[in-house]
Amino acid sequence: MGGTWRENTYPGLTCDVPSHAYTYSFEPNPDWSRFLPPGPEVQGYFERTAKKYQVEEMIQFNQEIIRCEFKDGRWHLETKSGLTDVADFVIAATGVLHHPSFPKIKGLDTFQGDVLHSARWDHDIALDGRRIGVLGNGSTGVQIVSALAARAGKLTHFQRTAQWIFPVDNVAFSEEQKAALRNDRALLKSLQNEETYLANVERFTNAVLDANSPEILEIEAIARNNLEQSVTDPLLREKLRPTYRAACKRLIYSPDYYRAIQHPNAELVSDGIECIEPTGVRTQDGRLHELDLLVLATGFKADQFMRPMNVTGRNGLPLNEVWAKGPSAYLAVAIPDFPNFFMLNGPTGPVGNFSLIDIAEQQWGYIAQLMELVRKGECREVEARHEALQAYDIARKEAARKTVFGSGCSSWYLDAEGIPSTWPWSQRRFKEEMSAAKLDAYVLR
Repeated sequence: MGGTWRENTYPGLTCDVPSHAYTYSFEPNPDWSRFLPPGPEVQGYFERTAKKYQVEEMIQFNQEIIRCEFKDGRWHLETKSGLTDVADFVIAATGVLHHPSFPKIKGLDTFQGDVLHSARWDHDIALDGRRIGVLGNGSTGVQIVSALAARAGKLTHFQRTAQWIFPVDNVAFSEEQKAALRNDRALLKSLQNEETYLANVERFTNAVLDANSPEILEIEAIARNNLEQSVTDPLLREKLRPTYRAACKRLIYSPDYYRAIQHPNAELVSDGIECIEPTGVRTQDGRLHELDLLVLATGFKADQFMRPMNVTGRNGLPLNEVWAKGPSAYLAVAIPDFPNFFMLNGPTGPVGNFSLIDIAEQQWGYIAQLMELVRKGECREVEARHEALQAYDIARKEAARKTVFGSGCSSWYLDAEGIPSTWPWSQRRFKEEMSAAKLDAYVLR
């Protein structure tokens, strides 16, 4: 249970979406501890919610799907343990970031200390007083450095590309505030749909959609001022200064990274890595950084989705063949030749700095409309048209090139052609698309 919050348990793990927005619409939570909640708290929320609504009773745990095949008008599923099932519909809610990506660095397998991927953390491995190296400086690397800089004997953060850091005050909610929310559901719901948050979502969306918008210039100014005002050493400040537009990569929210990297125990290394040796990391300037523990905050394979499970559509068509050049789906939900098969948070969906819970709920409402056609007997199969996907992809790519994601940096948002593979329009448009399915985009059989 819990997806990314199950797989990631590293020190400092924090959600970068405000807690009351990162909540199911039907299950507001008055007991969040902070504005940005810690990972274990999010995981606990999911577990409690599943138990409350008796979802656990419907789940087959520890079952790896190895085959998902459409034949004779239905989906046939098989798990690694031999369990089989037949279904009218399959909904892949496998997420995006769940297959860890390991760096291809010469000598990694020769390192004699401990090695941890951030998504496979071993809490039995000692941290305090040790020489720790962190590879990767996305949100995960930044959070780990912030959590461990004061605990390590020496912490070295290996930076390949500098990141823009957006300041945030991660305030704690008082017991009085939480009590007020428990006693006033209307107040709790108003906080969940807080106008300030929605306005920030709209502002951020406007910013990323137009690389020349006033909103992105404002975000850049705030991030730049954060760097200028937070880092005193001019040499370190220039190492930390990105050479690309703010929000071109996923914007990092942190209240304390700049403070952590200036800790006496911490060092930022921006020289490229030559190789890894048994006792540490050797950088291209010839220096050997001796380490006891190497942390790989190197992210995930963002193009996998439900793969490597074998998904086979109409007439034996393998999904791997359809996605040979890269994953795509109509409105991030449906794939031609895969009838009655839908996705939550599929390819080209909105994956910026906003709540994927909200996105998934909207997608579920859209999928439910399509399933209802079958339930009412209007058809047996619902399948996206090839023409609909083609038109969607052409329009999406044209719009994506104009976003700040396509303004000249390398990120996991980009597809094999270097085009941002995220939703390139407003959140309002996404909500409108999800509110009413356009049936002329589908074949109903």
